[in-house]
Amino acid sequence: MGTSQGSRLFGDGFFDLTRTAVVMVDPDGVVRGWTEGAEHLLGHPASQALGRPMEELFAATEPRPPGQDGRWSERLAEAGGWSGLEAVRRQDGHRLDLELRILPVLDADARSRRLVMAAEITRTPWSGVNQSLLEGMFGLSPVGVGMLDTELRYVWMNDTLERMGGTPREKRLGRRLGEVQPGLAVESIEAEMRRVLDTGAPSAGFEYLGRPQSDPHREHAYSTYFFRLEVASGHPLGICYMTLDVTESYRARRRLALLNRAGERIGRSLDVLQTAQELADVAVPDLADFVTVDLFGSVLGGAEQAPGPVDGADLVTLRRAGQKSVREGCPEAVVAVGEPAGYSPSSPVVMGLTNGNSSLVSQLDLAAGDWAAEDPERYAHLRGLGFHSLMVVPLQARGIFLGAAAFARWQAVGPFQADDLVLAEEFVTRAAISIDNARRYTREHAAALTLQRSLLPRELPEQVAVDAAYRYLPADSRSGVGGDWFDVIPLSGARVALVVGDVVGHGLHAAATMGRLRAAVQALAGMDLSPEEVLAHLDDMVNRVASDTHADDSVIGATCLYAVYDPVRCCCTLARAGHPPPVVVSPAGASRVLDLPAGPPLGLGGIPFESTELALPEGSLLALYTNGLLLGKALDVDGGITRLRSALAAPQAALDDVCQAVVSGLPGARPIDDVALLVARTRALPQAQVATWDIPADPSAVSEARRKAAGKLAEWGLEEFGYSVELIVSELVTNAIRHASTPIGLRIIRARDLICEVSDHSSTSPHLRHALATDEGGRGLFLIAQFAQRWGTRYTADGKIISAELSLETVADVCGTEDLDDLMERFGEPAPLNDPDA
Repeated sequence: MGTSQGSRLFGDGFFDLTRTAVVMVDPDGVVRGWTEGAEHLLGHPASQALGRPMEELFAATEPRPPGQDGRWSERLAEAGGWSGLEAVRRQDGHRLDLELRILPVLDADARSRRLVMAAEITRTPWSGVNQSLLEGMFGLSPVGVGMLDTELRYVWMNDTLERMGGTPREKRLGRRLGEVQPGLAVESIEAEMRRVLDTGAPSAGFEYLGRPQSDPHREHAYSTYFFRLEVASGHPLGICYMTLDVTESYRARRRLALLNRAGERIGRSLDVLQTAQELADVAVPDLADFVTVDLFGSVLGGAEQAPGPVDGADLVTLRRAGQKSVREGCPEAVVAVGEPAGYSPSSPVVMGLTNGNSSLVSQLDLAAGDWAAEDPERYAHLRGLGFHSLMVVPLQARGIFLGAAAFARWQAVGPFQADDLVLAEEFVTRAAISIDNARRYTREHAAALTLQRSLLPRELPEQVAVDAAYRYLPADSRSGVGGDWFDVIPLSGARVALVVGDVVGHGLHAAATMGRLRAAVQALAGMDLSPEEVLAHLDDMVNRVASDTHADDSVIGATCLYAVYDPVRCCCTLARAGHPPPVVVSPAGASRVLDLPAGPPLGLGGIPFESTELALPEGSLLALYTNGLLLGKALDVDGGITRLRSALAAPQAALDDVCQAVVSGLPGARPIDDVALLVARTRALPQAQVATWDIPADPSAVSEARRKAAGKLAEWGLEEFGYSVELIVSELVTNAIRHASTPIGLRIIRARDLICEVSDHSSTSPHLRHALATDEGGRGLFLIAQFAQRWGTRYTADGKIISAELSLETVADVCGTEDLDDLMERFGEPAPLNDPDA
């Protein structure tokens, strides 16, 4: 492929003829061609030199009469040309010591002319040698010189050009370049020659690629200098050019450029398959026509390989990880990316992985050899595609073999050379390091993702307070596993806790910290603490984790939003620790972002948290989320809030559809941070399922409380729970009357479970103990624990509430027909529930 004047494929031009004279002389010794170099050397401009005798222009240092210098006529008349040293006088009178060579030239009409080449001895690096400058330049130098007439037919050439082209001189003279060297970039070369003929401006450093007749199977690179030869009238006589084969330097520069490109394109991600494909892409088409990259299946899964070459039995686990062809559709591939890539035991790929060495097969014979016979169908397919040369390079990094890359050629560019194998090994070495890094990342990412998924809820628990749905989207794999989490936790009194949190950072440590926090939240929720108390305890825990571990402080810290919804009162209490505020949508569809006290992120310590209580009518939608839902590629928080509110505009739609609408509106294919979304639609517990009584501080009120509770159970059709509920009510009310402050209240709730609650104005917390046989009391909580599915205490602004729950599905009346008074007599008086020592 040719280039225009001044282009540089292989570096700067190497010709400088400003101090070399090239002169064309006719048989009579009259100058017919005069170059710019001749003008610089001898001082005569072309307008004054053309048409004058040569002896006047190459005048002797001692003046002689005109026409009496017979030396030049004798030298010009010699049939084989002449070379030697000569001292002449420049136009300005200065002496010039020249090395000259006179060459006979035949034009297309067989007319004899002479080409005179002269250079000053003091300006040549060959000064002082016995052999003349021009003898070396035209006979022994690597520079090929040729002359063409105005029809671009050869009229003369030196021995170097003859050897360089591989065409005998007698077959070249009188013919054009395309007739003798069709493998060169003939059109662009002749176009450049015609430009020089038309303009007279020389072309220095014209560079092109081609296949000469001397080496038709290998591409060569050339750098050429063209200049025009003129007659006395100024019309062009023809073209003279000098060319140099710069193939080796071109190939070296091309290899360097390919290595630089490989460094830029290979290893741009932490994805094993993408890195393998990048290796194939960078090698085609500049190095090979078809490339395959096969990796062990364990590498694709992130597993650790044993160091050193592998046993042949392990090669069944090879899988195609990348491939590339110059042909459309990659017809050479016999397997697709991701599929098993089996090889015969004696194939170059297997041999390379078992002995650990690269292999170069310059002349590939797909019809011979054991490895071709072992898989004739595959190799018949490749033979039909014309493959003739192959290289196989094992991929190894840090002493571990990861797979192998195969490079093949089918085009007529010549076989692979040793330097091609060196280049392929450089490619593979760079790719192997990146693939091993990606493998290690894949293993760590999979471990972190497994840990994270094991710590998140698989299903939301059943409860009566809200309908809930969620979405969890892991971040882009480059960011690593995050520490986002969510939870729905049933509480006493038919209430429910809704939790969303986000641990700072990514990776295993963030996932582990998230697991700790989630477990802590569940434990604190079981203690029926208020939202601000839960966050305060979490804050203390994060501080302890930071001081107990040596982890990077950048991943110690978290945000959290904790909300408790009560379906009896239809109200919600919320507190947040540096977390984005929730969005509430009314049953009519009006949305708003709740203005909650922000609170500091968990782990700062020293700043109290505040909670806010608000009414939520039945059918309200409450959306809790992490900041990954708001932060798109542009990190636009306001835009994220707008997208969220728009997606929540249909609050009565199915919750799964609502969640899908929210995540579908995220910008980009994957979020830049983990996304946790929890959407809850509130329910209201009908008042017919709640019974409330005020209890006077009188022991006689206990029996009345039992009677009212039994009546309400009968009204609900739950008579089979009568003995259990009466026992629980008796114990709780008796102890409240004896040991707590008034007012005292009793509430029974029929929800998913049957809930008995007794409230008082005392803050003393009871606890369970086992009474001795000789104790008169102390068995109250023990009895309640035997009959109730669970029991507990929660504190209010005015005191506390002790509750006990019985499952309506699984709990049977263990009392049978036994009289409750007899049972109380057997176990003695109830223990004082409000006595801390009870």
